[in-house]
Amino acid sequence: MAGIALFVAAVLSIIGVTTDRDTLTQVSWILWVFGILLLVNGAFRNRRKMSVDELRVAAAAGDPGALRGLAMLAKIQNDFDEAERLLRTAVDNGDVESMWEMGRLVEQRDGLAESEPWFRMAAERGHFGAKRFFRPGSALNRDGSTPLKSPS
Repeated sequence: MAGIALFVAAVLSIIGVTTDRDTLTQVSWILWVFGILLLVNGAFRNRRKMSVDELRVAAAAGDPGALRGLAMLAKIQNDFDEAERLLRTAVDNGDVESMWEMGRLVEQRDGLAESEPWFRMAAERGHFGAKRFFRPGSALNRDGSTPLKSPS
């Protein structure tokens, strides 16, 4: 459906511009927007959703994204020990997003100061959100004395 709308929009645009008909050009713009919205809607609808069982299988195979997904489910269910276990496994596999999530878990459970090593680990590996904690004047670098290490 999106392809048809975009094709018709293209044809109307060409005809409208070449014949100097403003109405056709305006209708083509409406169809362009409609076609693009259909494309975006289709992209979101076709995203792969995994069941919890599929996540468990993928996590057992060491998939860091699946480990992180199961950890977030455990966190929602207030099973912080299981969430930590799963996140630590993903961190051991080098998953930067799990380092960030581990920092968030520790912050929620023990406070910001205790989460600093996890946020630093994520930031030093390029995590954008974690880097923000270490800018001068930010939460984990108030006085500017604890900057991130420069990449080698």
